[in-house]
Amino acid sequence: MKNIFAEIWKMEDLRKRVLFTLGMLGVYRLGIVIAAPGLDREALAEWTHSQSGTLFGLYDMFSGGALSQYSVFVLGIMPYITASIIIQVLSHAVPALERISKEGQQGRNRINQYTRYLTIVIALVQSFSIAAGLERVTMGQESVVIEPGWGFRLLTMVTMTAGASFVMWLGEQMTDRGVGNGASIIITAGIVARLPMGAMSLYQLYNSDHRMTLLGVVLLLCFMFAILMGIVYIERGQRRIPIQYAKRVLGKSVYEGQTTHLPLKVNTAGVIPPIFASSLLMLPGTIGTFYTAGPLRWLAGSLSPGNWLYNVSYVGMIVFFAFYYTAVTFNPVDVAENLKKQGGYIPRVRPGTETAEYIDRLLSRLTFGGAVYLAAICVLPSILMNNFGIPFSYGGTGLLILVGVCLDTVQQVEAHLMTKHYDGVVGPGARVKGRRQRIGTGSASGRAF
Repeated sequence: MKNIFAEIWKMEDLRKRVLFTLGMLGVYRLGIVIAAPGLDREALAEWTHSQSGTLFGLYDMFSGGALSQYSVFVLGIMPYITASIIIQVLSHAVPALERISKEGQQGRNRINQYTRYLTIVIALVQSFSIAAGLERVTMGQESVVIEPGWGFRLLTMVTMTAGASFVMWLGEQMTDRGVGNGASIIITAGIVARLPMGAMSLYQLYNSDHRMTLLGVVLLLCFMFAILMGIVYIERGQRRIPIQYAKRVLGKSVYEGQTTHLPLKVNTAGVIPPIFASSLLMLPGTIGTFYTAGPLRWLAGSLSPGNWLYNVSYVGMIVFFAFYYTAVTFNPVDVAENLKKQGGYIPRVRPGTETAEYIDRLLSRLTFGGAVYLAAICVLPSILMNNFGIPFSYGGTGLLILVGVCLDTVQQVEAHLMTKHYDGVVGPGARVKGRRQRIGTGSASGRAF
């Protein structure tokens, strides 16, 4: 490990990228403690801690506690993530955006500009919703808002939108000039920032409350380690489809056909399905916090985390979004057409329509396996906490993001090290595979669902 850091420090470009990323993370964490005006922070923190099963609790986890502190970075990077997902989906559904996205670097710049504009719109809407909702929050007989009204709402909208725009800029700078994906690293930093709080809660259960024995703590840590290893194994899992290229004759030269592979990941959709499902299911609980009408109150109680209806709905929505997002981002027909144009084919499968059907059939099986894996990872911690009293502080969504971002970042660091003929981050001859798909040489065999 010491040699790895020494090699990173020796490479000037990589050293600058790592230091730049750490510096931007420091700026982000500094902004978390800068309070926005107009609110009683202590009362809000007490209220937020009781909202772990609502959209406010989800925001507080992803923002690293920014909501409970009422920071200027309350919205964090989530508006930008939401806008990116919406634009990505629309780029495959709207012909005009699809044409723009295929115009090379100029088209990508226009898509990025549309994403920034949509981020500001989403931030304005979310900040207004938060301001209007906070005006209804009371601790005892006192409101957490010092002076409710349109003045507070407009001030909150301007402050939070400016903070979201600045965090978006930080993420883009980290992506361009740092290591890894800036937006993902910011979310991961927020999740990691809450690890000490989870460790302290576990210590209190063992030392003060005596609700857990030493054996229970050890078993819990082993269980968490097993889940992390399972996530790493599945995230790296892929089905490699062998691709054969025919011989090519250029002038008097004859080039032998190459054998490559097309990797299909088990979890092609990544962490998008759990995020979408969590946001939609927590929305009724969040609305029920402010409106106590009969139907809304019943719906909020039925869809609270740990309830059987919540778990069933959560699993169903994860499966749906897994298939939907995979269908949007991966088109077997386009892949088959590109292979046919390049003279490639799958052995024992005819090019064209049969190739597309073959890839679609394998992708559907893999997506089903990935959806079941996502549902199990996301629902299992909730079942353990509510039915068995196991203090599992972090849900599956946070663990998936944490592992996925770490794999991506390690892959980028290894790519830089490989330019200097280094043997990799985890040892000589080792390769750490991240979550990106690519076509490369290799054997035709792979892990299949």
